Amino acid sequence: MKIMKIKNAIIFVLLCAVSFTAKAQKVDAKDVYEHISYLADDKLKGRRTGSRGAKLAGKYIVRNFKDAGLEPLGNRGYYYEVELKNRKNPHDLKSKEFEIIEARNIVGFLDNDAKYTIVIGGHYDHLGLGYDKNSLEANSEGEIHNGADDNASGVAGIIELAYALNKNGIKENYNFLFIAFTGEELGLLGSKKWCDDPTLELSKINCMFNMDMIGRLNPDTKRLLVSGTGTSDTWVKTINASNDYFSLKLDSSGTGGSDHTSFYNNDIPVLHFFSGQHSDYHKPSDDVEKINLEGTVKIIEFIYSIIMKTNDEDKLKFYKTKTKMSGKRSAKFKVTLGIMPDYTADVTGLRIDGIIEDRPAEKAGILRGDIILKMGDVIISDIYDYMQGLANFKKGETAKILINREGKEMKMSVTF
Repeated sequence: MKIMKIKNAIIFVLLCAVSFTAKAQKVDAKDVYEHISYLADDKLKGRRTGSRGAKLAGKYIVRNFKDAGLEPLGNRGYYYEVELKNRKNPHDLKSKEFEIIEARNIVGFLDNDAKYTIVIGGHYDHLGLGYDKNSLEANSEGEIHNGADDNASGVAGIIELAYALNKNGIKENYNFLFIAFTGEELGLLGSKKWCDDPTLELSKINCMFNMDMIGRLNPDTKRLLVSGTGTSDTWVKTINASNDYFSLKLDSSGTGGSDHTSFYNNDIPVLHFFSGQHSDYHKPSDDVEKINLEGTVKIIEFIYSIIMKTNDEDKLKFYKTKTKMSGKRSAKFKVTLGIMPDYTADVTGLRIDGIIEDRPAEKAGILRGDIILKMGDVIISDIYDYMQGLANFKKGETAKILINREGKEMKMSVTF
């Protein structure tokens, strides 16, 4: 029996109405809801790295790991304690003011007596009360940022995959290491620490699956972004063979702003799953009521299917990947447009999925749904071109921007 009980009768009825084909069902929707509800509850106060709320979240994850039959790995137990150095003002890279945070990764092992291991992970920390200057809601310091999608949804996936893989009656050809990482919101700190001092030899890891924000699948487009597909020559075939539901957008790059990057940097094949950006990202409004429960379950089941197909493969060969930033100046920009990109959109250019209040884009009249085609002299085809375009401007300068709005091209001026 899993740990939480849902007492809200209306929600219970809604959950019971979610149906899946019996053959594919590996995940219980009620349990997914319970995990996200607990982790995104106000009493955890946003799970800021190292906080009391984060520790409560860690204990909840450990209880579920134990219930799923996972064991500790190495002499650290389920809690992989880390000391993190956090810059007090993340926007001032010259500042030497740091705080030391005592935090912990949560680690559980499913031992199948195999030679190699598959890592399944995602971060469980979030923004807390918004004091780290990483909230996108103006004047939100002191407000609870619950992070239901970011990344209680991914942790729910980790827990449910642990249950599914240990209780499916199959002894797979790989072991499984489940890790809920701390410090992702402060710069992938927890996953970097684990990879620098792993409790399992990195050479024994076959691949890493990362779930970060899998809770807001658009029910109309069913668009799911899977990145890292170029890090193994089997990924595209395996992913497509596992899919009968999603409209997939595949990205070959093994790097990005989440914990799979730490494993890619250690020559390990990775896949990262992301259901898309939304207007509640890094705001106090990222709450459990907005989770697409059916979509979340579908994503977890999809990942399970990919894992089981990977189980039939020999140890994967790692491939380095390139992004379109290769050879360009790195994205060290001093200005912001104030938009949330739509990473899953299948368009030419960069589609805007959200506008941040009182930032240059809003002041210029740019709208959600607009597609940026050109910024200054830079033609925008993806997020990397967009970052390169920003790097060409300084605060106070004006950029000429070409957008596509509902099929019509428009020229706009934005002052940073």
